[in-house]
Amino acid sequence: MTTLATVKLTANFERNLLEMESFLVEAEAPHAFDSLLDELTDTVIPNLERFPGLGRSFLQRPARSVEVANGIARLTAQLGSIAVDGELREYVMTHYLVLYARIKDTVYLLSIRHQRQLSFDFQSLWAT
Repeated sequence: MTTLATVKLTANFERNLLEMESFLVEAEAPHAFDSLLDELTDTVIPNLERFPGLGRSFLQRPARSVEVANGIARLTAQLGSIAVDGELREYVMTHYLVLYARIKDTVYLLSIRHQRQLSFDFQSLWAT
């Protein structure tokens, strides 16, 4: 039998979920938040437990500007200081994008954004 990866939610990921819940309740669409939670618990987390490398590599994206190239270099260095074999990956959901770190047999859910949002907030992810 294959060993399952452990999936952990970071404080930032939980904060993202709370922000989304508030937004969807204000938009009178609390059912959308319930659907998000169902998709996370029924599909995303089980998939990442079984196939932690499922998402696409975040750091392998083509850099189309000097700023992006510099940002990728910083992220690579920061991740390397945490774990030599760590990876940053993206899991694409129906309406959301999940950023996660894969370090050995553990998957850390770092951030979740609606696909219409511009980007992940890396400053808060790596804050000490």
